[in-house]
Amino acid sequence: MPVKSSASFRMTALPMVVAAQLLAAAVLTLTLVWVLHFRGGFSWEMKSNPLYVYTAHPLFMVIGFVICTGEAVMAYRIVLGPREAKKAVHLLLHLAAMAFAAVGLYAAFKYHRDAGFPDIHSLHSWLGIATVALYALQWLVAFVYFVFPGAVMTMRADYAPWHIFFGIFIFLMAILTAETGLAKFVFPNSYPSEAFVINFTGVAILMFGVVVVLAVILPSRY
Repeated sequence: MPVKSSASFRMTALPMVVAAQLLAAAVLTLTLVWVLHFRGGFSWEMKSNPLYVYTAHPLFMVIGFVICTGEAVMAYRIVLGPREAKKAVHLLLHLAAMAFAAVGLYAAFKYHRDAGFPDIHSLHSWLGIATVALYALQWLVAFVYFVFPGAVMTMRADYAPWHIFFGIFIFLMAILTAETGLAKFVFPNSYPSEAFVINFTGVAILMFGVVVVLAVILPSRY
């Protein structure tokens, strides 16, 4: 998803791509530490601790809609080779993101159903459902325009800037949704160390989102 730009930034996208990989590793590590150490892992069974089911939700959503989506957005900067290879990686990473997100959504709805809680009543859930809907629509429209052999080249050229814009917009929606979701796990009686891990995870996710956007808007060559 490259953006054509002048060299007015006086730097290329490469430093941001490298920083994004480091931040992605940090986000994944912090999320795993939080889920496995502080939350005791996750499970699809409600017998031991109902929260084990819900814990799967942030894990799979972070992997899918934050990390996989960020990598997909940067695919045209990361992948070396012909444009078709970059397009294939871009498409497959978005598909993987939706697969992870589907598992995460299932965990949330299962927990709410088993615990008797109402669905889609918080700002986080509203943003999440909107993000999932727009994400799926963006992927479907992009498939029709850029993969389907019947698409006209002029139509692809006209839609490409909008595809980039909505791609960045939906990615930032995913970042915002993740931040509001993490905030729901910080309670007054939480362990201080767990709260620190959650807060650092939120900061790392925010920084990851920023450097991904910079990697997209900066020129590939100076």
